[in-house]
Amino acid sequence: MRVLVLGGTTEASRLAQALAGRRDIAATLSLAGRTADPAAQPIPTRIGGFGGVEGLADYLRDERIDVLIDATHPFAAQISRNAAEAAARTRAPLVAYTRAPWTPVAGDRWIEVDDLGAAACAIGETPQRVLLTVGRLGLGAFAAAPQHDYLVRTIDDPGPLAELPRHRVILERGPFDEASEAELMRREAVAVIVTKNSGGAATYGKIAAARALGLPVVIVRPPARPDVPIVHALDAVMAFIEAHRPSPG
Repeated sequence: MRVLVLGGTTEASRLAQALAGRRDIAATLSLAGRTADPAAQPIPTRIGGFGGVEGLADYLRDERIDVLIDATHPFAAQISRNAAEAAARTRAPLVAYTRAPWTPVAGDRWIEVDDLGAAACAIGETPQRVLLTVGRLGLGAFAAAPQHDYLVRTIDDPGPLAELPRHRVILERGPFDEASEAELMRREAVAVIVTKNSGGAATYGKIAAARALGLPVVIVRPPARPDVPIVHALDAVMAFIEAHRPSPG
């Protein structure tokens, strides 16, 4: 049985670990190549795009993929759309394996917005110290609010940020716990946090820390996903794979 996992997330790595020990499943992990130093994986890995829907559909046919798993980032909307279209064209069974989004609880001061442009506006006109954790590819949206002092946290170096006259970059990879996030916010005199609602435990620390410190969080809602089955647990995605095992002969 042949399985293709579209990855780049903790969930994809967890699935790769589970598939690595299965001699009856030939699994390949595909990474988009946006992270400079991706973690080593226990199954064969390809890096780079497929060339859109047609390229992915060709790969599914050529490699005789039996099951396609979309375990990409919740905000990788284009990749998810491509996966859904390619699966429909090739009739490959597809499931989205993703983390559930966070939901606000008592004490949270969330300002929910639909995109990064709206997030930049939601910070307000008054200059503030902002902890910005939206990924390096989304930083350009904050050129619309250059008055703020940004503490930009990314995994990879975003390069020059001339559009943000007042900023400092810290390069760190999660997970981040609540205590360390609260210490960072206090030390850096952070007044507001801007982030994406990516879900999961690895980066929830900043949400919990902001709640404890009474800080507002401007949070971007995840984009709508294609109309495909969605699971949030490893055992559920493994069950999907088993349910779509091709018949012998």
